[in-house]
This record gives sequence, structure tokens and C-alpha cells, in this order.
Amino acid sequence: MPKSKRNKIVSLTKVKKKTKEWKEGIIALVHECVDKYERAYVFKYMNMRNARLKELRDELQDSSRFVMGSMKVLRVALGKSEAEEYQQNLHLLGEHLTGNAGVFFTNLPKEKVTKIFADFEDIDYARPGSKATQDFTVAEGEVQGPAGPFPHTLEPVLRSHGLPTKLDKGIIKAVSDYQVCKQGKKLSADQAALLRHFDVKMARFKMFLAAEWVKEDGEVTV
Repeated sequence: MPKSKRNKIVSLTKVKKKTKEWKEGIIALVHECVDKYERAYVFKYMNMRNARLKELRDELQDSSRFVMGSMKVLRVALGKSEAEEYQQNLHLLGEHLTGNAGVFFTNLPKEKVTKIFADFEDIDYARPGSKATQDFTVAEGEVQGPAGPFPHTLEPVLRSHGLPTKLDKGIIKAVSDYQVCKQGKKLSADQAALLRHFDVKMARFKMFLAAEWVKEDGEVTV
């Protein structure tokens, strides 16, 4: 068992954006998790959906803990160098905390963790600013929603988002073909709203394992 470095003093002088109490709380939580769990993983994510992550947290709460926050604070908590690390080689794990990332602490075997992350996926509506994953066009004529024709009361809403529509005897019609979005282009707020009305989901929430730390020997594996 590697020697614990839990008594190291961690400096917060270079981390200024949030309150000192908040930072110290994150650092204390990370240290508590290092003491409690046998493995730690840095994971990367895209298109985060908090509600779905909470569901996964609840499913794994008896064996695991997700910790997320400022990358700088998480790296400080693990240790930014060999001299500062909380336990052996945690600074090597912290080197992978870049971009959209977090730390997953667990007592589950590696094979189970790998499967959980490989199988995890959630498809949701895209948000403004994200890129369209496909072209989507509304054809001229009667406008059909996911459950059939839209109710006539929705016509001004669709029109307010840029869809060229009119009411014809209570039926919403597009006066011409209208390309809502183009693959690879960023979505505006109006485009994202229209995709939601048509039940077109383009956001894929996915998490990927980047590195593993094992308490028993301090080994870090990419």
C-alpha cells in the first residue's frame, strides 16, 4: 500500500474565481473519496445533461461517486506535482483533467466500470450554439408534427421561430420548403426551438474514460 500524503497542505492562492469555502469543500470531498474508494477515473464528456447524470449517480451511489467542478480545483485536490499529491501518483491522474472532465471514484472492478461508461448514452434535444448532426427540412404543405398535424394554435409560435406558415381552414401549412438546419452548422435559438417542436433530437450525451488510478499500487493507466 503506498504511503498516504493526506497531511499535505494545499495552497489555494492561485485559484480565485469562487469562494475559498467552496474550493475547500471540493478539495475535502476529493480527499474523502480517495480515502473511501479503491479506484479513480478521469472521464471526459460531451453534451452534458444534468438530469441524466443524476440518474446514473443514484444508480451507482452504493459503490461510486462522481466529483465535478473547476478543473483547476480538482487538480489542486489531487495534487499538481509529486510533492503536492494527496496519494502516490495522483498528480499523474490530474494531468488528464482538461476540457470537459470530472473524476469518478469507485469500488467497482475495472471491467464493470468500462461497461458502464461504454453503454451509457442519452439522446436529447440540441441546445442553441451546438452543431446540427443532420440536415432537417420542413416540406411545403401541411405541417406534420411527431404525433400528426400540429394544432392550429401553434401556428404563430412556429412562424415566430422562422418557419414560413399560414393557416388554411384550421390547418397549418408551410408556404414553401424550409431548411431548419444544415449538418455541421451551429444552431440558433429559433432553430433549436423548431427541432424540439418536431421532436428531432441531435444532442448525444456521452462519457469516455481517459485515465485510471488504482489505490493499491498507485498505478495510473491511460
